[in-house]
This record gives sequence, structure tokens and C-alpha cells, in this order.
Amino acid sequence: MARPPRCRGRRLIGLCLGLAGAVWAQVPVPSFTLAWNHTIEKIRWEEDYRVTPDGLLLGEARVRGSGAGMEIPDGAVLRDGAWHYQRQMPPLQPLRVGRIPEAGDYQLCDAQGCKPFSEWLGPPTASQPAVELWSCELAGR
Repeated sequence: MARPPRCRGRRLIGLCLGLAGAVWAQVPVPSFTLAWNHTIEKIRWEEDYRVTPDGLLLGEARVRGSGAGMEIPDGAVLRDGAWHYQRQMPPLQPLRVGRIPEAGDYQLCDAQGCKPFSEWLGPPTASQPAVELWSCELAGR
């Protein structure tokens, strides 16, 4: 059976979650926001990423305050109750984040809203204290 014309010759990429190259979950998003609350200050952080064949490209980031270990970056602009800033970085492939029960869970946000990582991976555990995110070709597409 032939593929639809719009798919011909194009790889469909999305977001993979896992560790050391082992895929635990795939999320078919072209872009997303990674959100979390600072473990001590309980202040929300958000980072916008675009999923590209070369990796995850960081766009704008936001933090809703400052505190212990949370200095506002140079050039940040206060808008709508959050400090907005951008960092020039090469695509991340993978992006590794710590994930333990005491810190709460990360959220993955897209046009449909925000969901905790536990939606795809189960709750954070001390025995698996990290997860990696990377762009990948979507299976079965």
C-alpha cells in the first residue's frame, strides 16, 4: 500500500523519552514546553523546545521568580509575571533531566495542555533518578 503523498520521502520525527538510547515512550509533537517547580523555592520554570532532526532546540525560557540558586539571567525581561530569556545553545541530543520522587514530576506541555511525565513513564522513582529526551523517528509512521 502506498503512503499518502504528504509523507513520501519525509521522516516523521517526535520526542522520545527513555535512558541510554532505550525508548520508554514516544510523543508525536513538533514542539513542547518542559515545565517544573524548583524543589526548594517551589517556583515554576518553563523551557520551550522545537523537535528537529538534529536534536531539541531550546527557544525561550521563563522563570516566575528568583531565590536560592535561581538568579535571573542577564538580558531577561519581566513580562506577565515571569522573567523571559533566551540562551543560544546547539541542539540537545539528548537532554538529560533528574527525576526523583522528592522533587515532584516534570510536565510536558503542548497545544493540548500539560501532562506530567508519569502519564508516559509512571511515577518518579529513586531507583531510576533520570530520564533523557531526544528527537527520534516515530515508530510505525
